[in-house]
Amino acid sequence: MFLSVFDVFKIGIGPSSSHTMGPMVAAHRFIEDLRAGKGKYPGCGPLSRLTATLYGSLAFTGKGHATDRAVILGLCGQLPDTLDLDQADAMEQAVYDDKKITLDGLPELDFDPKTDLVFDYGPALEGHANGMILRGHDKDGNIYYAQTYYSVGGGFIMTDEELEASKTGVSLHDEKEALNFPYPFGSAKEMLAMGLESGKTIAEMKRANERKVHGPDLEPKLDRLIETMNECIDRGLSQDGILPGGLKVKRRAKGIHESLKAEQGLNITAPHVANDWMSVYAMAVNEENAAGGRVVTSPTNGAAGVVPAVMRYYRMHCQGATDAKLKDFLLVAAAIGGLIKHNASISGAEVGCQGEVGSAAAMAAGALCAVLGGTNEQVENAAEIALEHHLGMTCDPAAGLVQVPCIERNALGAIKAVSAASLSLRGDGTHFMPLDNCIQVMLETGRDMNLKYKETSTGGIAVNLPEC
Repeated sequence: MFLSVFDVFKIGIGPSSSHTMGPMVAAHRFIEDLRAGKGKYPGCGPLSRLTATLYGSLAFTGKGHATDRAVILGLCGQLPDTLDLDQADAMEQAVYDDKKITLDGLPELDFDPKTDLVFDYGPALEGHANGMILRGHDKDGNIYYAQTYYSVGGGFIMTDEELEASKTGVSLHDEKEALNFPYPFGSAKEMLAMGLESGKTIAEMKRANERKVHGPDLEPKLDRLIETMNECIDRGLSQDGILPGGLKVKRRAKGIHESLKAEQGLNITAPHVANDWMSVYAMAVNEENAAGGRVVTSPTNGAAGVVPAVMRYYRMHCQGATDAKLKDFLLVAAAIGGLIKHNASISGAEVGCQGEVGSAAAMAAGALCAVLGGTNEQVENAAEIALEHHLGMTCDPAAGLVQVPCIERNALGAIKAVSAASLSLRGDGTHFMPLDNCIQVMLETGRDMNLKYKETSTGGIAVNLPEC
């Protein structure tokens, strides 16, 4: 099993990796398929029009997550990691005004978002809670080409065929799986065994695997991830005002940060204020995410604040911290996130927020433990502690927006991650519940969870709001 650090951590935009980034990638891929000549079903005339239908969670919370905007931008040929945020509004508005999609290599295509982009609130598609069908038509409405996509969390998308193949452990078009990775662990048990046999740390094994794919580009690409995470925190700490979406949630990170800075050096700070520093870093990221800013999925947008917050906490508040260890931090976090993604899920629509903030906390806990000198066994223990104490967490965002309870939930996820790392470092790595078993419990709990608590905003906090 190989899931790259750059699969787990993707540079993109808010507010959601599964509801914004995934649909944008799917729409872009559909356009690329058309450019490549796919389609032209028998009896169909020239391509003339596009339509899109959203199902399941993509329909129920798509408005709050800007899924419609994401699909429009994707059909315009945009991708999350390269989208010019300053041009996005004008690009979207042009489609609403002209009711056309104009791209190189394709005819001018009719597309009216008000009628051709449908939110279907009926049953979800069978493959996954986040489903969408994109279609091309001729001028008479006949299907020229159609494709079903599932946004499976963290910005990952799969077609029907790919999803079915994944259930058997087969990848239809991933050349990376053909590489001879030196440490191909697919479980925490295998990871620990390989570390014991080789005498290498988790970071060393993960780096060796990544170099098979990325070669000399690995270190600069890791630097870019770190830079983007830090820029997101810094921007979040500098902004104030009201977040978009209608809940009138006020940005708080800037004010909390200024208060914390004012207390420094006054010898009046209680020890527990360290929690406030972790929290403010996480809140800064998730306020940026809620505003549609540039973030790094970690492993999702809804949980994007936990890993950067703990990484910033390590660098700014832990004695002996160095910039050099930040890359190890990301590699260990990605190793743990890859295990969770491979063996369970990181999708809130599939398993609830335990799969998002719970996974992020496990990743951050293991990573912090590693850079603070923990053994591989202590790292595995830290990740398990953090995940175990997020089990059963629901995903029920108010108004379908990644704001309440998501922003504060990331703050508490960061605190739990640091506590888990600290506890594991006080032991020798032996513990009752292995990480693999905890991941399996998370998956089973998610499968048993009522649908209204899995990113549909039809239960929990989402329906218990103040009346005024």
